[in-house]
Amino acid sequence: QVQLVESGGGLVQAGGSLRLSCAASRNIVGINAMAWYRQAPGKQRELVATISYSGTTNYDDSVKGRCTISRDNAQNTVYLQLNSLNPEDTGVYYCNWVGSTYFGRLDYWGQGTQVTVSS
Repeated sequence: QVQLVESGGGLVQAGGSLRLSCAASRNIVGINAMAWYRQAPGKQRELVATISYSGTTNYDDSVKGRCTISRDNAQNTVYLQLNSLNPEDTGVYYCNWVGSTYFGRLDYWGQGTQVTVSS
């Protein structure tokens, strides 16, 4: 069974930076996109950033210009660099890898890593 493990969260002051990592326990054949979501207390989970197999990236407007998603295929890892953090960035950040194979759809989630931004 594949596992995605996030790390890099923590407590940071407003204006600070964090780099989140999401590592897969092994190479996953068929993955074509990776994403980061976040869930603030009392709110629904929202999409933050995505990166395709070809490297195309997309960002939510709330993080555009402050955030970079990247991937290291050799390390089976995706990263999320967050800069100029503000309290509205507080939440649990989850990585999600999706794709498909002959046998069906792939959809993996990590357990989440907490990001807390103090004002």
